Amino acid sequence: MADVAVGRDKCGEQRIVSLPLSRIRVIMKSSPEVSSINQEALMLTAKATELFVQHLATCSYRHGGGKEKKALTYNDLSNTAEESETFQFLADILPKKILASKYLKMLKEKRDEDEEEENVNSDDSDDDEAES
Repeated sequence: MADVAVGRDKCGEQRIVSLPLSRIRVIMKSSPEVSSINQEALMLTAKATELFVQHLATCSYRHGGGKEKKALTYNDLSNTAEESETFQFLADILPKKILASKYLKMLKEKRDEDEEEENVNSDDSDDDEAES
Protein backbone atom coordinates (compact mmCIF):
# COMPACT_ATOMS: atom_id res chain seq x y z
CA MET A 1 0.00 0.00 0.00
CA ALA A 2 1.26 3.49 -0.81
CA ASP A 3 2.36 5.77 1.99
CA VAL A 4 -0.12 8.51 2.72
CA ALA A 5 1.38 11.97 3.00
CA VAL A 6 0.10 13.64 6.11
CA GLY A 7 0.06 17.41 6.40
CA ARG A 8 0.75 19.47 9.49
CA ASP A 9 -1.32 22.32 10.87
CA LYS A 10 -0.03 25.57 12.41
CA CYS A 11 0.61 23.91 15.75
CA GLY A 12 2.67 21.14 14.15
CA GLU A 13 0.03 18.46 14.68
CA GLN A 14 -0.58 15.92 11.92
CA ARG A 15 -3.54 16.39 9.59
CA ILE A 16 -5.18 13.84 7.32
CA VAL A 17 -5.51 16.34 4.46
CA SER A 18 -3.39 19.29 3.42
CA LEU A 19 -6.03 21.35 1.62
CA PRO A 20 -8.01 23.89 3.66
CA LEU A 21 -11.39 22.33 4.43
CA SER A 22 -13.11 25.70 4.79
CA ARG A 23 -12.25 26.59 1.19
CA ILE A 24 -13.43 23.22 -0.06
CA ARG A 25 -16.69 23.68 1.84
CA VAL A 26 -17.20 27.11 0.21
CA ILE A 27 -16.58 25.62 -3.25
CA MET A 28 -18.98 22.74 -2.59
CA LYS A 29 -21.67 25.08 -1.25
CA SER A 30 -21.40 27.26 -4.35
CA SER A 31 -23.37 24.56 -6.18
CA PRO A 32 -27.13 25.24 -6.01
CA GLU A 33 -27.87 21.51 -5.64
CA VAL A 34 -25.91 21.26 -2.37
CA SER A 35 -27.78 22.23 0.77
CA SER A 36 -25.58 20.76 3.48
CA ILE A 37 -22.22 19.00 3.62
CA ASN A 38 -21.36 16.47 6.28
CA GLN A 39 -17.82 16.20 7.62
CA GLU A 40 -17.16 12.80 6.03
CA ALA A 41 -18.08 14.04 2.55
CA LEU A 42 -15.87 17.08 3.05
CA MET A 43 -12.88 14.99 4.14
CA LEU A 44 -13.33 12.50 1.29
CA THR A 45 -13.59 15.28 -1.28
CA ALA A 46 -10.46 16.94 0.10
CA LYS A 47 -8.50 13.68 0.08
CA ALA A 48 -9.70 12.76 -3.41
CA THR A 49 -8.68 16.20 -4.67
CA GLU A 50 -5.23 15.86 -3.13
CA LEU A 51 -4.75 12.43 -4.69
CA PHE A 52 -5.94 13.68 -8.08
CA VAL A 53 -3.55 16.65 -8.03
CA GLN A 54 -0.72 14.37 -6.91
CA HIS A 55 -1.45 11.93 -9.77
CA LEU A 56 -1.62 14.76 -12.32
CA ALA A 57 1.67 16.21 -11.08
CA THR A 58 3.40 12.81 -11.06
CA CYS A 59 2.27 11.95 -14.60
CA SER A 60 3.22 15.41 -15.86
CA TYR A 61 6.64 15.21 -14.24
CA ARG A 62 7.36 11.73 -15.62
CA HIS A 63 6.36 12.58 -19.19
CA GLY A 64 7.50 16.20 -19.18
CA GLY A 65 10.80 17.88 -19.79
CA GLY A 66 11.18 18.96 -16.19
CA LYS A 67 13.15 15.89 -15.15
CA GLU A 68 16.43 17.45 -16.23
CA LYS A 69 15.74 20.58 -14.19
CA LYS A 70 13.96 18.67 -11.42
CA ALA A 71 11.00 20.99 -11.89
CA LEU A 72 7.40 20.69 -12.98
CA THR A 73 6.37 23.39 -15.44
CA TYR A 74 3.05 24.64 -16.76
CA ASN A 75 3.99 23.26 -20.17
CA ASP A 76 4.40 19.79 -18.64
CA LEU A 77 0.88 20.04 -17.19
CA SER A 78 -0.67 21.32 -20.43
CA ASN A 79 1.07 18.62 -22.49
CA THR A 80 -0.24 15.95 -20.15
CA ALA A 81 -3.77 17.35 -20.37
CA GLU A 82 -3.59 17.40 -24.16
CA GLU A 83 -1.92 14.02 -24.75
CA SER A 84 -3.28 11.78 -22.00
CA GLU A 85 -6.77 10.32 -22.35
CA THR A 86 -7.14 10.33 -18.57
CA PHE A 87 -6.62 14.09 -18.33
CA GLN A 88 -8.20 15.08 -21.66
CA PHE A 89 -11.03 16.88 -19.85
CA LEU A 90 -8.47 19.40 -18.55
CA ALA A 91 -7.35 20.49 -22.03
CA ASP A 92 -9.56 23.61 -21.93
CA ILE A 93 -8.46 24.48 -18.40
CA LEU A 94 -4.74 23.97 -19.09
CA PRO A 95 -4.30 25.23 -22.67
CA LYS A 96 -0.89 25.44 -24.27
CA LYS A 97 0.73 28.83 -23.84
CA ILE A 98 1.33 30.90 -26.94
CA LEU A 99 3.00 34.27 -27.36
CA ALA A 100 0.75 37.28 -27.78
CA SER A 101 2.40 38.03 -31.12
CA LYS A 102 1.54 34.53 -32.38
CA TYR A 103 -2.03 34.92 -31.16
CA LEU A 104 -2.43 38.27 -32.92
CA LYS A 105 -1.00 36.76 -36.09
CA MET A 106 -3.50 33.87 -35.87
CA LEU A 107 -6.37 36.33 -35.38
CA LYS A 108 -5.29 38.36 -38.41
CA GLU A 109 -5.07 35.21 -40.56
CA LYS A 110 -8.52 34.10 -39.41
CA ARG A 111 -9.99 37.52 -40.21
CA ASP A 112 -8.40 37.42 -43.66
CA GLU A 113 -9.84 33.96 -44.29
CA ASP A 114 -13.29 35.09 -43.12
CA GLU A 115 -13.14 38.14 -45.40
CA GLU A 116 -12.15 35.97 -48.37
CA GLU A 117 -15.03 33.61 -47.60
CA GLU A 118 -17.47 36.52 -47.45
CA ASN A 119 -16.16 37.84 -50.76
CA VAL A 120 -16.57 34.43 -52.40
CA ASN A 121 -20.09 34.08 -51.00
CA SER A 122 -21.09 37.57 -52.11
CA ASP A 123 -19.69 36.88 -55.60
CA ASP A 124 -21.75 33.67 -55.77
CA SER A 125 -24.92 35.48 -54.71
CA ASP A 126 -24.25 38.24 -57.32
CA ASP A 127 -23.95 35.56 -60.01
CA ASP A 128 -27.23 33.97 -58.89
CA GLU A 129 -29.02 37.34 -59.09
CA ALA A 130 -27.59 38.00 -62.56
CA GLU A 131 -28.91 34.65 -63.82
CA SER A 132 -32.45 35.43 -62.57
